Parts: sequence; C-alpha cells; structure tokens
Amino acid sequence: MKKIGVIALVLLIGGCTEGAPGTGRANSGGTLVITTTADPGTLFPPFGITTQAKQITEQLYDYLADVGPDLNTRNEKGFRSALADRWHWSGDSLTLAFHLNPRAKWHDGRRVTARDVRFTFALNKNPALGGRLSSELANIDSVTVSDSLTAMFWFHARSPTQFLDAAAQMLILPAHQLERIPVDSLRERAPSPIGTGRFRLRRWDKGASVEIVADTSNYRGRATLDRVIWSISPDFTTAVTKLFAGNADLFDALRPENLRQLARARDLGIITLPGMDYAFLRFNLRDPANKDRPHPLFGDRELRRAITMSINRSTLVRSVLDTFALVPVGPIVRAYQTTDPRGSQLPFDSARASRVLDSLGWIRRGADGQRTKNGRDLAFSLIIPTSSMNRIRMGPLLQEQLRRMGIRVQLEQLETSTEGDREAHGAFDAALSSWTMGSSPDGMRDAWTTHGIGKNGVNYSSYSNPRFDALLDSALWADSATARERFTRAFALINDDAPAVWLYEPRKIIGVHRRIRTTKMRPDAWWFDLADWYIPPVERLLRDRIPLSR
Repeated sequence: MKKIGVIALVLLIGGCTEGAPGTGRANSGGTLVITTTADPGTLFPPFGITTQAKQITEQLYDYLADVGPDLNTRNEKGFRSALADRWHWSGDSLTLAFHLNPRAKWHDGRRVTARDVRFTFALNKNPALGGRLSSELANIDSVTVSDSLTAMFWFHARSPTQFLDAAAQMLILPAHQLERIPVDSLRERAPSPIGTGRFRLRRWDKGASVEIVADTSNYRGRATLDRVIWSISPDFTTAVTKLFAGNADLFDALRPENLRQLARARDLGIITLPGMDYAFLRFNLRDPANKDRPHPLFGDRELRRAITMSINRSTLVRSVLDTFALVPVGPIVRAYQTTDPRGSQLPFDSARASRVLDSLGWIRRGADGQRTKNGRDLAFSLIIPTSSMNRIRMGPLLQEQLRRMGIRVQLEQLETSTEGDREAHGAFDAALSSWTMGSSPDGMRDAWTTHGIGKNGVNYSSYSNPRFDALLDSALWADSATARERFTRAFALINDDAPAVWLYEPRKIIGVHRRIRTTKMRPDAWWFDLADWYIPPVERLLRDRIPLSR
C-alpha cells in the first residue's frame, strides 16, 4: 500500500491539469464527458440533493452570487457576482438589496426580473413544496421588489451567514414558467429546466446520460466548452473503466487502488482536493415497525456508545483507503476553518465496550460468543448502497470487528436508489451512509438536528437532542473569533450521544484527461467554474469536433 502513496505523490506533482481559462472564441469548443455512478434524480433545484443534481443544475441556473474558490462564506468580498451585478446593505444590516444584471435572460429569451427572485424565495419557503432549503432560508423573513431589477431581502436577525443564505443557497427560477403550475405538480413532475446559466439542457436520458450545451448568447459570456455529458453507470467498475478506456474524460471518485493504473495512462492526470464528505454507520433510533417507539436496540444510548467503542476506525480506514482518508472528528469535515482537527469521537476501546455490554445485560453465550439478552441475540442488519465500493469493502471488515465483540451483523447490499429510499422511510436498522457538505457547515441542521427529522431534512437517524440543536445554532451564528470553539462543543455532545459512528473522511481524487484545462477548483464543488474550462484546439479528439448545432 505504501507504493500507492508514492505513485500519488508523483501524480500530484506532475498530473494536475489546472490552468488559466481560455479567452476569446479561439478556445471555444470541445466536449467533456464525465463518468458517474448515479443519475441526478431531478434537475429541479429545490429537490436536488445528489451530487450529480448539483453539478448539473449549477450549470443550468445561476445564484445571485456564488462562493469563491477559497470557500470563505463569512466575507462577501470572497463571493463572485452571478445573476446580481451589485448589492448593498441597509444601515442596520437587516436588509440586503441585490441589483440584477440588466442583460440577464432566461434560456427562452425572456428577461430576468426581481419578480423571479421573489418567486423563487416564496416557492422554496412554501411548506407544500417540501424543498431542501428550509433551514438555510429560515432567517430571511421576506423578499420584496423595489423595482424591476432590485430584489430586497429582509432578515429576522443579523448572522454570519446572512449573505450566503441570500446569495448562494437558491438557484433562481423563472416565475413565468412555474408560477401557474400547482405546487403538488412540481413535486410530482417538474418541467424541463429553463435557466440563466452558461449551459442549457439538451437531453436527459434517465439512468443513462445527461447532456448540456453552451448557451451561446449568455449574458455572462459563452461557456468555453461546447458540451458536457454525464455518462451514468451505476456500477463503479464500469464507470471507472470508461475513464481508462478513453470513453470519458473525468471521474471524481477514484480510489487508491486505481492509482497504479492511472500512472500508466499517459493521457490521464490527477487532481486531489480536501474531502467535503464523510461516511458513517448510521443507527436508526426509531423502531422501523413503529416510528412512535424507540428502536429496540439503538434507542439505548449506552448500547450505541458501546458499539462505537467496539469499532477500530483507524484500522478500517487504512485497510480500505490507505492514506487517502482520515477518521472524522464528528459529523463534519476538516476543510472548514471552524473545524478543530484535534477533536475526536469516542475512542476505540474494546475492553471498556465489553464491560458496558455486560452491564447492559448483553452476555456472551455459546461457543461462538454471541451476546444475548432475555433470549434475544445482539444482532442487526446493515444496508449498503452498491454504488459505493469503499462502503461495500468496509462492510465485511466492520462485520468482523463486531463479531469479535459478540455482535452479529447481517450485510444487505442494495441498489443505490432502493437503499436511499429505505433510509428516507426509516425502514432499516443501520446503514452505511455518506454525506457531502456544502460551502458552509449549516447543512448540519438538516442532517443531525431535530428540525431535520421527517420531510424537513435528511436526519434519517431521527436523532434529537435539544441541547445539541442549541449548541449547533450557537456555533452557526457565532462570529469568526468564537465559532470554532462552539462547533467543537456541539461535536463533543453528538459524539457522546453516538447516533452514528463517523468512519472516514476521504480526499477527493479526480482523474482527468490531460487535454482538459481546468480552473482553480473549490473543495466543495470542483465543477463551479466548469463553463471556463477549455480544450486547446490542437489537442482535441474526434468528439471535441462535433458541431454545437448537432
């Protein structure tokens, strides 16, 4: 495994394709094919929760302003203008006015107005829609229109994320397309995207591919590439084979074992980014058969803590990901300045875990040492999505570690959409899950607070501790000087409650064809400047020469 680290170092030094974006029409043209393991599921921004949905919708639609590559979400000077060309605050910092670029048009030719911004906010706040931004927009009381190009955001209170919440949480939607459609219909079937982004949708063959093409008359300038295609293969091996066979140009989920092959591929390079996601063993704290009752096992905090202390996370990470991942400090990633990398979860301590299990009445019996209590085995099922080879490989290792402690785990591999549906409906005991963080830690509200239980979020564990809710809110609203200390206190509490075992925080390993010239990538969204990537004309392949009109 040490050789993999050496290969990676060589690739990091020599394989990066980052460069200055092309200028003028001389560099316009070319096709980027991205191989991926999942369909976006939806291209309607209020419902987009998958990485693929974000990658695509953020090319088709615009934010008012977007987070810059340095990921500084607490200083508006680090943001880039997008649909808004300027903004200003009121004296009390409770009102923020965005002036829209007067040249901005929707892909159907209609002009963008402040009414579109007001409509987008109202739609995302509509409880009948059940969109994903209820937490992020909670501090915004209303959006009003002062003139056709000026939208006013009115805040409930001052907070460090005010500008982020107004400028870069909502992709702005066309009122003229959506306002007459009943909200229930939007939930069932959203219309084809009409955005303002530098790309427009050409076709979506669900489960197979998505193609977007340059909007040649875009107000922010034509995208340099002609087209970008997401080629979908639910099987990881098939997806990565497309990259190595030359049928795709980029894959953003390489694993350490792919690096030797990558080193032999003269046309491919590598880019690594700080990790923005983490994988974890999620416990369901509610009974799958009756959600009004605690789970018969995981409703017990002390049992969850004992299981956590039974798992050697460092060994699991080394076995599956070598040096390309770290054990998380909690439900967070280290890329944020507010994360203290010295934080820690409950320690691996099998002796202490054994004593706790004994004290809870789970006693080893029989030749196999299986723990039982009142005639019931200490056993549970663990669901794993087939799209994640890292989690598939980690499952048996986790199973073996717990077997040694007298805990039986039944592994159940499920197709990704089926696994996700089981989690969303609480129809599971435990799951090997992952969560991708956004440009700020505020997504934790939906993932781990009481607010995120049910249709409001993705807290599928049903973990609820009002004290954690309060500590997290305090951290999210804290100024830069105190935020890290407050986040650390919140993480210490949820780690002690152990609603999950945070297993690994992987680095992002991207394989990319060397002819592709990228821009500086943002850790949470390598695709955010995709419209400025380019391919030098002399290096183009046959697929790069397909006319845009085709």
